[in-house]
Amino acid sequence: MPPNPNANRDTKWADGLRGLASLLVVTAHVCRSLTPVLLYPAISDGGPPTIMQLPFIRCLTMGRASVAVFAILSGYVNALKPIKQTRAGNIEAALVGIAKSAFRRTGRFVIPAVVATSLSWLVCQFGAYRLAKQVDSNWIRDTSPTPSASFAGALKDLIQNIITTWTNGANAYDRIQWTLCYLLRGSMLVYLTMFATAYVKPTYRLGVYAILYMYYWKIGDAVIGINVYAGLFLAEVSLDPMIQDFAASRRYIISVLSTLCIIAGLYCNSYPEEKAEWAQWSRHMIKFGGYIFPKNSEFARFYPGVGSDLLCLGIMFNATAKKILSHSYLCWLGKMSFAIYLLHAPLIRTLLTVMLYGVKSRPNSPGKNAEGHDIPRPWIPHVNNAAVFILVPLFYVLLYRIAAYWQVYVDPWCGRATNWLEEMMYRDDAKAEKPLLS
Repeated sequence: MPPNPNANRDTKWADGLRGLASLLVVTAHVCRSLTPVLLYPAISDGGPPTIMQLPFIRCLTMGRASVAVFAILSGYVNALKPIKQTRAGNIEAALVGIAKSAFRRTGRFVIPAVVATSLSWLVCQFGAYRLAKQVDSNWIRDTSPTPSASFAGALKDLIQNIITTWTNGANAYDRIQWTLCYLLRGSMLVYLTMFATAYVKPTYRLGVYAILYMYYWKIGDAVIGINVYAGLFLAEVSLDPMIQDFAASRRYIISVLSTLCIIAGLYCNSYPEEKAEWAQWSRHMIKFGGYIFPKNSEFARFYPGVGSDLLCLGIMFNATAKKILSHSYLCWLGKMSFAIYLLHAPLIRTLLTVMLYGVKSRPNSPGKNAEGHDIPRPWIPHVNNAAVFILVPLFYVLLYRIAAYWQVYVDPWCGRATNWLEEMMYRDDAKAEKPLLS
């Protein structure tokens, strides 16, 4: 997810796509908080859908495809330079760059995540999530942690959650960080594959990617495995002169085929996260998925994975799509993507919760039921829908403003911390060499 500042500039479309994906992650979690019914393909079983539940349109509120996109772009962007170097015969430089990149990538993932977790832990201990535990949003309540019983317990909880973020994806202070350990593993898969195939001819290297893609398909790794190798495949293809010449000589056909890939990808990404059996179009996808996906696999993971693979493949060969995604605003979103990913969930549970629910206490029980027991206290309701349509866009503005401050003050510090570790841990002869990859 952290962008590669030294990547080939032909990857501007990837920056734009990363920025768009991070924006859709925020939208998905806002929808989970306020209108979880949008996760379904219809209002009820066999009932009519709203416009936001229809195929293609519902991609605006689906977040799982964004995780797949992050994995694809991780494979694509981080493989470009070593592939270019190995194709030019500069194998030794590629291997040195891969070694340094693996070290730096770890620092650039782990250190900002530790800072974000520590900040969320701190506001939790001061009771900033107390309101979030009382509101009528299941997602906000379920993802809001409670303060620890003591200072020693709080320190223990912080250390434990920092560790488990990278062992099994569990982080009580920011549950959406579960993806980070998988994305980091995906980055290591990229470097390991590049290292192992540095001396392999490009044509056979494509075959290696295909075999590994099929392996991860077979074992059901639709979150990272298939997507990382889809990204490697795209990187190799983008640097293959024969394939690029073939595509350039058949622009009309390639334009049509790439557009069909994009449409097919968006349709796959429309697969509902829940209650897929409620609509006819998604029931057809269930039936089709039973034929092509591994037994007992999670279709709500596989369809976004395959859909994102098709989407990125179509974009790479579609000049119009690349031009749109290379727009400066989307590239700016791409530079902010990691900060947005780390900050948006804690801010939903604090800033957005205060904006939508006010500073209130949970209402008292309305009375007793027929058996004489107290009726459970109702949750705090959010403001009316008209106010929601005003306050949610305002939240996005504040979120990106805060993320901009993160970019100015926190990101440089994390970079310096990574550089300090490098200076301290690297051999003297390695320090003298010019960095090749980020």
